[in-house]
Amino acid sequence: MIYKDVERIVDDAISTIGKNIILGLPIAVGKPTVIANEFYRRAKADPSIKLTMMSGLTLQTPAWNSDIERRLIQPLCERLFGGYPDPVYMRDAHAGKLPANVDLQEIYLSPGTGLGKPAMQHGYMSSNYTHVARDIEAAGCNAVAIMVSEQSAAGKYSTGSNADATVMQLWDMNRARAAGRNVAILAQVNRNMPYMYGAGECSPEEFTGILDCDAGHHPIFAPPKEPITVTDYSIGFHVSALIKDGGTFQVGFGSLADAIVYALQLRHEKNDVYRRIVRDTKVDEKFMPIIQKVGGEEPFEKGLYGCSEFIFDGFIRLMDSGIIKRRVYDHPILQSLLNEGVIGEEVTADNINVLLDRGIIGPWITEEVFRALRKFGIFKDNVAWNDGCLVLPNGDRIPADMRDIVARNRVVNECLGDKLTNGLLIHAGFFIGSRWFYDQLMSMDDARRREIKMREISFVNQIPGQDELKLLQRLHGRFVNTAMMATILGGVASDTLDNNQVISGVGGQFNFVSMGHEIPGARSIIVVRSVRAGSSGPESNIVFSVGNLTIPRHLRDIFVTEYGIADVRGKTDRDTIIEILKITDSRFQQALLKKAKENSKVPADYQIPLAFRGNLPEAVANLAKPFIKEGLFPTFPYGTELTKEELGLAKALRGLKARLTPKGFRPTGAAIGKTFRPPAAAKPYLERMQLDSPLDRKEKIIQKLVLYALAEDGVI
Repeated sequence: MIYKDVERIVDDAISTIGKNIILGLPIAVGKPTVIANEFYRRAKADPSIKLTMMSGLTLQTPAWNSDIERRLIQPLCERLFGGYPDPVYMRDAHAGKLPANVDLQEIYLSPGTGLGKPAMQHGYMSSNYTHVARDIEAAGCNAVAIMVSEQSAAGKYSTGSNADATVMQLWDMNRARAAGRNVAILAQVNRNMPYMYGAGECSPEEFTGILDCDAGHHPIFAPPKEPITVTDYSIGFHVSALIKDGGTFQVGFGSLADAIVYALQLRHEKNDVYRRIVRDTKVDEKFMPIIQKVGGEEPFEKGLYGCSEFIFDGFIRLMDSGIIKRRVYDHPILQSLLNEGVIGEEVTADNINVLLDRGIIGPWITEEVFRALRKFGIFKDNVAWNDGCLVLPNGDRIPADMRDIVARNRVVNECLGDKLTNGLLIHAGFFIGSRWFYDQLMSMDDARRREIKMREISFVNQIPGQDELKLLQRLHGRFVNTAMMATILGGVASDTLDNNQVISGVGGQFNFVSMGHEIPGARSIIVVRSVRAGSSGPESNIVFSVGNLTIPRHLRDIFVTEYGIADVRGKTDRDTIIEILKITDSRFQQALLKKAKENSKVPADYQIPLAFRGNLPEAVANLAKPFIKEGLFPTFPYGTELTKEELGLAKALRGLKARLTPKGFRPTGAAIGKTFRPPAAAKPYLERMQLDSPLDRKEKIIQKLVLYALAEDGVI
């Protein structure tokens, strides 16, 4: 049933399932916030309703904690997120205002936003992404709500951004519905959601209610692009050399992922420059054996296939650059032959000979074999099979007897297609990206969009289920994931602090690391920035031990920091420590080595080689300088949604916040003078903050703080 009123669709849902509502929602941009907010409004107004909301990565527009932050953030929100309905329940959760009859459970938190927030820490549910649908069903879920695209010409909807666990919940709920259970299966139509092919395509009959109203057609949440630092680029460059041509690629999201994409494009499009960087930065001297073993420096002649939990702008850019171009086919035998190189994508008489030799085509081409091969372009679309003959468009009939030389020659000359069809470039569970990314998907021609297939998360994130086909498709898998910290024994912490406060969530990281070990020829690559800013100065992200591990040390494989690559698969604890210390910041190497010796983990006389004792930020920056002067490694290689003034203000105000201490703030240095005599260069920044003509004492104080921050940061 189609609804035009959100109140009515929720009314009918509650009348069906009652007031004990366990509501499953998709993660990220596929969340039907209009419906979710209405359920929450009802529960907030009626204490007799018990509402449990189960979801993850609930996206909301940035908030501010002070007037100075509001002046920067509010205009940004209006420009970048105008029309997006914030999840009201998440605002209340962060503010500690959730009513007692509402329980919010999240499998993944927006990184860092839940720290110190009781509702977020209480309601975090640690679960592998592949287990989420199972866990939600076990909790007694009786309602799901999802966002869908507008109907296709064939009358179907698409879950667009979210096949992942969403379609698994949809299947579970429809089984429950068929068994006679009272459930609500709701959809919110949004014309801004791209129609994506794959597991997320669904018929209207799969829903108990479909909301199609003006409020539902809001913009898709599009986070602004992050700046890429020199540290990010160094990590990205090392990773790019570990990706094998003809292989499979998975990566996460954010500035590190953008840096990897940029480096892959550099390798493919400017290979001479790429190789020069390898030489000039001494990457070849330190890490060429692992690069030659696992990846390479050459352009991507065969190309990559993308198999990723989620995709973002970078995957489209890799498609456009001709890097993601290795198509996979949902046919184990064809995929095997392609992997072996005995057939190519061009259909020739040799293809038929190979298919005959391998027994795929028998003495007679059966209808079943014919239809399977026609689906993938071996036979032309306009050729049919009937009663033991291949039938041409003009009605001519060719016996399907491959023992008959005349018939066989006619089949080769008149029935074969030109090129394999229905190949796929990407399998993904969900997506999130910039406005540009969504526009690209919306404007993409149908044939191109069909090469991106959205699948349930159990397909993308693990091998069990269609094992043979997945193993064949995921050739030379390189699964790249980001960590907060790594231990010198190769354990990985990606989601939770030592004090048990959750930063984000497990997501699919464990699955992809496992696949890196389970698939022959695959590798898991963990990337980690070696240093973070601590309250008392720099702190190492390579540590002796950590309280909460996302990935245990027995799944250790390849680690990459800005200082290089450590291959520790199959190595002893001693050798693992030795390799990981080589890519640790040198300010922390000796303390870690000392502790390892004290605990009998490395020989007492072991010393870190001299070539790896200069791992310092300034060394990375100095290596990058000549290439930055050439125009390489820009901060925003793919543009930015922020203005020059907003970028300068954001950086300067972050610096100001870091200088504020519990003891107060005492500005010093030459920057103070500019707070009394603002230079002309400060005018556009003050205008952007509406502080060019302060109206009262408070605004004058804020103006001086902004001027000081800009001056101290060298912006003015």
